[in-house]
Amino acid sequence: MDLFGRMEQYDYGEVHVRRDAKTNLRAIVAIHDSRLGPALGGCRFIPYADEASAFTDALRLARGMTYKAAITGLRHGGGKSVLIRPPGAFDRNALFTSFGRFVDDLGGRYITAEDSGTGLEDMNTIRTQTRHVTGVDPKQGGSGDPSPFTALGVRRGIEACVKHKLGRDSLDGLTVAIQGVGHVGLALGHELKAGGAKLIVSDIDAVRTERARVELGATAVENDAMIGADVDVFAPCALGAVLNDKTIPALKAVIVAGAANNQLAEPRHGRMLADRGIAYAPDYAINAGGLVNVAQEVLGYDATAARERVLKIYDTILEILQRSDRARTPSDVIADRMAEEALARTARWTGRPPSAPADGAS
Repeated sequence: MDLFGRMEQYDYGEVHVRRDAKTNLRAIVAIHDSRLGPALGGCRFIPYADEASAFTDALRLARGMTYKAAITGLRHGGGKSVLIRPPGAFDRNALFTSFGRFVDDLGGRYITAEDSGTGLEDMNTIRTQTRHVTGVDPKQGGSGDPSPFTALGVRRGIEACVKHKLGRDSLDGLTVAIQGVGHVGLALGHELKAGGAKLIVSDIDAVRTERARVELGATAVENDAMIGADVDVFAPCALGAVLNDKTIPALKAVIVAGAANNQLAEPRHGRMLADRGIAYAPDYAINAGGLVNVAQEVLGYDATAARERVLKIYDTILEILQRSDRARTPSDVIADRMAEEALARTARWTGRPPSAPADGAS
């Protein structure tokens, strides 16, 4: 694999790699941008087909974090860590202890958090080795699981899409298909149910699907049937690349808005959605609630302040969609422009801890 070529493709200058044979740790920390502040992003711990796939995932995800922080007005850069899950038996505590030392060695340039495959206990373990971690136990001054805040932000983003596309101020009676009902997807289901939405759910894990069906009073379908479901809103909340040449023509939903990262398989798929008249909420803009919440930990955790900021995702998504219509430009391109505008008007990070929202941010 052409590592430097791949870094150039995603406009990178800094990637760190750590191997610890004793604990089976194979970790990649990608720091995409630090103009706004120290890079903040989750730690993903899943099996990968090969190292090239893990490397590319880290690069794409960290770049998304840069844009997510910028469009949300946070004083953080974009970073992500990818840990390749060992195929056999391993000591999880030892592995994450080793990773904590890796994070600490980076001297605060990267702050980690939860992501796919990691949880509160892993963050607590990392905390034993470094202070550059968020999402730790509230007893340790952290905010715990950020999933409810991510779900809250996605719900607000869906409401903005419904307002823009359907002219409605309520979710009552609308049908939403949630693909992926893990921590965030299930929490989103509860948010939407409280708003009166009818739910269809699916997950590759049958236990999760059944739990969502029971808790949410939802209709469960096979994962493959989700794309073509006759719904108002399709909410992808699993892994990325779900919007592609095969799935976009099959969509019946008029809105796509969910928590998954990297939903577009390729940038051109944003244009495909626009050409079909589908309102698309760019993933890093709508799923920023979890990042907003853990960023509050760096300042000194205040749940009320975090919630108030997450609620403003409604305004961000509405502005993206309105600008998209006016410019006749896909919403993902508009979101990128808005993030780049925020980056361009902000002075480079001085190395001091972030203390307030970026200038002009709401």
